[in-house]
Amino acid sequence: MSARRHGESSVILSLLTEIHGRHAGVMRGGQSRRRRGVLEIGNLVSAAWRARLEEHLGNFSIELETGYAARVLERADRLAALTSLCAILDSCLAEREQHTNLFLESLDLVEALEQRPFAVRYVVWEFGLLSELGFGLDLSSCAATGVVDDLIYVSPRSGQAVSREAGAPYKDKLLPLPPFLKGEGPLKARDVLDGLKLTGYFLDRHVLQPQGKRLPDARERLIGLLRKAIEKDQLDLDG
Repeated sequence: MSARRHGESSVILSLLTEIHGRHAGVMRGGQSRRRRGVLEIGNLVSAAWRARLEEHLGNFSIELETGYAARVLERADRLAALTSLCAILDSCLAEREQHTNLFLESLDLVEALEQRPFAVRYVVWEFGLLSELGFGLDLSSCAATGVVDDLIYVSPRSGQAVSREAGAPYKDKLLPLPPFLKGEGPLKARDVLDGLKLTGYFLDRHVLQPQGKRLPDARERLIGLLRKAIEKDQLDLDG
């Protein structure tokens, strides 16, 4: 998820692991030219970690499994999605807290980046991340009336859906709810940006702000690229 210079030749790596969650460690010689391709953000690696005590930072030995970064290097939007995914995970997850389902869902998205339209899948991934972290949104019924139809907003206070009628007087204060997050259509390109606005708001409010952090710059780059693609009518959509 990240690699920071450490001393003259080493790096501090942050990995998302299947069993041990977000896990940091030092890799000796990680700044060498031979290792740069292995340590690209978003690559799948096999890692062995050793430390004298469990609470120590410890040392990694790393071997490349799949070079996902190289596969999307010439697709700016896909590369931005990959780096955004990694930056968000690195910012949001607690150290060594197991998230096996999140690991598998993240890997599934990374594998799909080069093969198929990705933007909607990316938004759905962020939506699932909120649930994984305990801040899932309730889109089943209207927060004000309990109705289950014509839900087009989300309350920024409660994280629950709001119907068109109930939300009309407050629409400027509510967040748009893209239909695809409820499994409905038709899908419009603008829904992707609405979805990112929705998930970004709650990630920022509930996860990052309490830690004194903010949404990563990589995510803003992704949004900028998607906005340009929409303006040019060049955004591929799932479904």
